[in-house]
Amino acid sequence: MSGHSKWSKIKRKKGANDAKRSKIFGRLIKELTVAVKEGQSGDPEFNPRLRLAISNAKGANMPKDTIDRAIKKAIDTKNDAMYQPTFEGYGPGGVAIFIETMTDNNQRTVSNVRAIFNKRGGNLATTGSVGFLFERKGIFVIDPGEHDIEELELEFIDAGAEEFEIDEETGEVEVTVDFADFGNMQKKLEELDIEPKSATLERIPTTTTKLDVDEAKKVLALIEYLEEDDDVQAVFHNLEMTDEIEAALEE
Repeated sequence: MSGHSKWSKIKRKKGANDAKRSKIFGRLIKELTVAVKEGQSGDPEFNPRLRLAISNAKGANMPKDTIDRAIKKAIDTKNDAMYQPTFEGYGPGGVAIFIETMTDNNQRTVSNVRAIFNKRGGNLATTGSVGFLFERKGIFVIDPGEHDIEELELEFIDAGAEEFEIDEETGEVEVTVDFADFGNMQKKLEELDIEPKSATLERIPTTTTKLDVDEAKKVLALIEYLEEDDDVQAVFHNLEMTDEIEAALEE
């Protein structure tokens, strides 16, 4: 099966850098909170979303007591509202940007996101402006352990895998599935007794926008400011990550 796009690879590298900052724990705690509230249960056995959130928290090396405290707090504040608005806009050079958030104050989040766009040369657009430029995909990262790679690939294809890529440096496997097959892949991993290092729903661009390095840096600066906002969970874009841009990021 074909390897994943360079856009995804760069995004994963950046994600690894994000993990060095404490903000990633805050995002994971919000996901745990929403999972408890939406699933109406603090028991992962009866709450698939919570089970996934716990798996992702473990994958990010969140201590067990921190996970347990987050779940307990979510149970204690079960009736407190938590919203998940999304935002769409354009960065410098017309790059499409899609933002997912979790917040207890919509007004604050809208104000913050709009201010970041305005200060960083972007434009906040109306709902539906850029969403159609992305496809929702499930991305699973696993450690195959003692499993035979060829047999695993066949098992994953059976569960709906579209792409299957092995990281030569770490030996980890990244599996991409369509949004509709996310649950099927979760079940397959449970059948195989494999706990994913991460399992996320991402928005993959169907088309990309190519910019020169200087303009691309402006876009990436805008994205970085958005990602640093406490209410922002994920930012997706369709900037084409060229070799020149990748080299500039590593300088």
